[in-house]
Amino acid sequence: MNSKVLFNEGKNYIPGGVSSPVRAFKPYPFFVKCGHGSKIEDVDGNKYIDYCLAYGPLILGHSNEELVKSIYEDLKLGTAYGAPTEAEITLAKKVVDRVPYVDMIRFVNSGTEATMSAIRLARGFTGRNKILKFDGGYHGAHDYVLVKPGSGGATSPDSLGIPKDTTKNTLSVPFNDENILEKVVLENKDDLAAIIVEPVMANIGCVEPKVGFLKLLRALCDEYGIILIFDEVITGFRVSRGCAGEYFGVYPDLATFGKIIGGGFPMGAFGGKKELMENIAPAGKVYQAGTFNGNPISVKAGIFTLDKLDHIFYKSLKDKGDFIRNSLEEFKDENLLNIQVVGLASMFQIYFNDKPVLNYELAKKSGTDNFSYYFNHLLKNGIFIPPSQFECCFISNTHSQEDLEKTVNIMGDALNLIK
Repeated sequence: MNSKVLFNEGKNYIPGGVSSPVRAFKPYPFFVKCGHGSKIEDVDGNKYIDYCLAYGPLILGHSNEELVKSIYEDLKLGTAYGAPTEAEITLAKKVVDRVPYVDMIRFVNSGTEATMSAIRLARGFTGRNKILKFDGGYHGAHDYVLVKPGSGGATSPDSLGIPKDTTKNTLSVPFNDENILEKVVLENKDDLAAIIVEPVMANIGCVEPKVGFLKLLRALCDEYGIILIFDEVITGFRVSRGCAGEYFGVYPDLATFGKIIGGGFPMGAFGGKKELMENIAPAGKVYQAGTFNGNPISVKAGIFTLDKLDHIFYKSLKDKGDFIRNSLEEFKDENLLNIQVVGLASMFQIYFNDKPVLNYELAKKSGTDNFSYYFNHLLKNGIFIPPSQFECCFISNTHSQEDLEKTVNIMGDALNLIK
């Protein structure tokens, strides 16, 4: 079967024909047959250099041979026990050793579970109800954070099936806007349990914090007894060995993880200061549980992956990211293009926008039609990036210099055609 036939058949059994809405694009998504290193192959026989990398987890590329061999041996021992394993402690110690603001950690099954549990912990610890997020910030698909972008104050649910009462305690403000942030925090300080933020807004493309913005968040939380949560499901172990807090020099009270921490297998986690984490059941009265928490296969894959991620590894990835970003900047300047090239470390993106993108409102003004053309031109020429303007592209250690040069050449061709 080819992708078109599979998609049409899938729509009869799976809502929209896909298992997650970000995988859908017109006229139909390709269906993957396999992946190796920096490349994936679809059922139609097309091969692509992959910069989606399953939306970030595959920092070691597809089907790492050593990892596959290791996990195969683990699979023969068992896939789930409903009881603790030594490997959980091993991975926990590795995270605590790497991340300076994590004293203890709880393994869960997804980023959504991690943020949901971190928010519950912040509310339980402070005895307060409200949380503050940022417009366009994505923290999973649970009710408290699945709200429409707003300019301050409680927002409306962003999905049918979520009662307005569920999100009445969710506040949303523009990212990188110090004035509105301070105003809303001051107005709600007595009942504000947590501020949750993506240190890099990677679910609206790739927007970095302005200099001093994260430090302001830290200062406000310290002043008013608010729990600062970094959602590092994307940035965790992606931007540096010690995650985004180390990269930017600002430490949160709690952090959530996913993607890379599971080594390509389903897993999430949340961790932070001991005084907070000891409130999690069974040590404390904030309930969190899961049948597959600390799944032995995901944990072993996480251990294998973190063992590979040293400072030399991150320097190599940054060099690759710099090559793509610098090449695109040079092409932009030479051809007088109205685009914004953004990113850091092994993350990058292009906005079809004539102004710098600092927040969600500015991101939404980018040319999505141009991006759609750009995406499809890349796809036809063997380059796969996330199909949305509001996602981030990722690089793995398996992307070769040849891959990168081919990529920037094809990107240049696409941009010239759009111009």
